[in-house]
Amino acid sequence: MPLEIVTIPCLSDNYAFLAHDAVSGNTALIDAPEVGPILAELDKRGWALSHVLLTHHHWDHVDGLAGILEKQPAKVIGAAADAHRLPPLDQQVSEGDTFEIGSEPVHVMDVSGHTVGHVAYYLPASAVVFTADSLMALGCGRLFEGTAPQMWASLSKLAVLPDETMVCSGHEYTQSNAKFAITVDPDNKALKQRMADIDRARAAGEPTVPSILALEKATNPFLRADDPAIQAHLGMQNTDPAEVFAEIRARKDRF
Repeated sequence: MPLEIVTIPCLSDNYAFLAHDAVSGNTALIDAPEVGPILAELDKRGWALSHVLLTHHHWDHVDGLAGILEKQPAKVIGAAADAHRLPPLDQQVSEGDTFEIGSEPVHVMDVSGHTVGHVAYYLPASAVVFTADSLMALGCGRLFEGTAPQMWASLSKLAVLPDETMVCSGHEYTQSNAKFAITVDPDNKALKQRMADIDRARAAGEPTVPSILALEKATNPFLRADDPAIQAHLGMQNTDPAEVFAEIRARKDRF
């Protein structure tokens, strides 16, 4: 049975997620931006936290942890490479490691770029990946620490997951990401349709996260640096996709 995934809006534009295994009762929290909304969701559902999975060290993904653990003690898991600047970890993990939530395997992926040591958590049985600020809905995280080739490698790793994989990313940036995406991929019909869908969802106060990987691959320019249409629009035909990605990221930074 797939895990039940709950999206929790936090702060002004962050998301945390709960992944609940009905059989074991295990409940994992992915990232801890804010205490109140997360504890309220656990209380509403009568769930006891068993694990906290941290993706990276930025304050808006970890600052709620201490307050949450006071009320809901849990095993804290995060990247070994980031352990020196994460809250105290009970388990340090690296690329290729696996652990379990209930009986479901969780695969650790190094997706450095936004930060060095950023990890994603992939749960194939539930067809979900928690990507935080690596692959985002119609975007990717700004390169605060890593390089463009590093982030392109990370995104390429995520892009080969099954198309039906649900992408649980860390922020509600999709509408602004869409306004940029159309500037580098102006003839993409799927992107134009997605933009209309995003506008409708946001007007109704609905989140645009999670998204489906197949839709990201069809519309997210940061996954499409190898696409001939985008390369032609940028005047970068037959260029190394990592270089095209770097140009797209630089344009987004200036947008």
